[in-house]
Amino acid sequence: MIKILVADDEPDMETLIRQKFRQKIRESEFEFVFAENGRIALEKLKASADFDIVLSDINMPEMDGLTLLSKVCDELPLIKSVIISAYGDIENIRVAMNNGAFDFITKPVNFTDLEKTLQKTIKSVNHIKETLKAIKENNILRMYVDENVLNFMNSREYEKSLTDNETIEASVVFIDICGFTSISEKETPDVVVKLLNKYFDVMVKEIIAQDGIIDKFIGDCIMAVFKGDYHLDRSVECSLKVIETLKALKDDDLFIPQVSIGINSGEMVSGNIGSATLKRLDYTVIGDTVNIAQRIQSIAKPNQILVNETCYKKIKQSFNCNLVGDFELKNKASGITVYEVLS
Repeated sequence: MIKILVADDEPDMETLIRQKFRQKIRESEFEFVFAENGRIALEKLKASADFDIVLSDINMPEMDGLTLLSKVCDELPLIKSVIISAYGDIENIRVAMNNGAFDFITKPVNFTDLEKTLQKTIKSVNHIKETLKAIKENNILRMYVDENVLNFMNSREYEKSLTDNETIEASVVFIDICGFTSISEKETPDVVVKLLNKYFDVMVKEIIAQDGIIDKFIGDCIMAVFKGDYHLDRSVECSLKVIETLKALKDDDLFIPQVSIGINSGEMVSGNIGSATLKRLDYTVIGDTVNIAQRIQSIAKPNQILVNETCYKKIKQSFNCNLVGDFELKNKASGITVYEVLS
C-alpha cells in the first residue's frame, strides 16, 4: 500500500480525491491522509514513518507549500513530493523543482494526469525502497562475510562456480536430538528456539574443532561433512565429543539432551543443488553414501553412534566397537551390518 499525504486548504480537495480514487482506496492500493496546511502536514509526516508521497498546494495558511517542500526535503528526504497548485507559472514551477519537488501539477486538477503522475512517483518510491533494502542486506552481509569473498561473489568466476560439481571421498554424519519434538509441543516457541540453538552451538563447536563442515540443519538434526585426511576418524572423534559435552550440561534445563548419530564414509557428489528459477541453491553433498548415513542414524538409540561394516573395518583399530546386528534399510535390496562406536 502507498501512503499519501495531501496538504491543501480547499475543503473540496479531499472529497474529489476520495471520489476519484475510491477503487484504489477500497482495494487498499492507496491510503490518503489530509491536512489543511503545511504545518499540520509536517506534524503528521513526523508522527508516522510510513508515508511515501506528499501532494501539496502552494498557497496555504500558517505554512505554505514551498516551505513544506523544503522542510520535507531537508528532514524527510525519502518522501517524494508533488506540487498541485493554481500558480502554474514558470517561476513557481522552477522554485518548486529547485526545492526538491518530484513533479508539478496545475489546478484545476486533471485526475487522469494526476493518476499517471502518481504511478510514475510510485515507481521512483519503490526503486528507492529496493535500493535501501539491497544496501541494508549488503551491510548485514559484510558483517559476516570477508571482503574478498564479497568481491569473488560479484565476479564471473563466481557465476561459473555455481554450476561446478565434483565427486569427493568424505564422511557424513547425522546428529539428531532425541525426543526434542515433545519439548516443542509443550513449551513456548521462545523456549524451544533457545534450547535448540544452545544444543546446536555445542555440536557445531565440536564439528568445527575436527575441521568438519556444517552442511545443513534439518529440524532438530545436523548434517555435517568431513573431508581431507583421516576424515572418517575425525567424524567419529567429533561424534564422541558431542555426546560427552552434552552429557556435561547442567541438568536444571527442561530437557536433558541426548543424540543419536549415524556415520557413513565413501564417494558422494558435491555441488550446488536447488532451483535456478527460485535462485536458491545449497552447496551440499548427495548420493547413496549420504542416504545410508541418514538411515543408520534413524536406527541409533539415544547417545549411540552407529556405523556400517565398511566403516567399522576402517576404524576398528582406533576405536572400540560392538556389533549391534543386521538391519533392513528402506529402499535397499540387501540389509546392512551395524556396529556401535563405544566411548
